[in-house]
Amino acid sequence: MTEPKDTFFKPEKLSPQARAEQTTSVARDILESEAAARQKKTEKLRALRLAQPAPETPAKKSRAAKKT
Repeated sequence: MTEPKDTFFKPEKLSPQARAEQTTSVARDILESEAAARQKKTEKLRALRLAQPAPETPAKKSRAAKKT
């Protein structure tokens, strides 16, 4: 290790704009990864749902008119 102690323990101070950009990029990365995971899960569930046979729906019963 040839680094001086000062640079190892004290990171450079970032400007507020640089910190905001860093935070924004990290947040966007997180959101993109979550969206990709959600899309993958949706596609998997859709494929499973389409692979199942369609359920038979019973005929609808007509409602009787109300007596007043």
